[in-house]
Amino acid sequence: MSSAPAPVDRPRPAETVAGFLAAAAIFVSLTGIAYRPLRLIPFALVLALISAGIGGRAARLAAWAVGICALSFALGMATAVVTSNPLW
Repeated sequence: MSSAPAPVDRPRPAETVAGFLAAAAIFVSLTGIAYRPLRLIPFALVLALISAGIGGRAARLAAWAVGICALSFALGMATAVVTSNPLW
């Protein structure tokens, strides 16, 4: 009896890119809280949504990235208004 080796489930390159996009979105959105929220956070949200669309093994990270971007947007706008900093 011979048994066939189990197929190796290698991640696709797109899944790796999705993970990097989600990580970049989190970094940019957290940076946007302190510096120009209307300039940085929408860009980060687009990155997070693209990452969520790719999916794969980084789907949970992408979901967290979308949530962090949304929370960062609200927090960044509130911080900019309260401290009278420019929004863009």
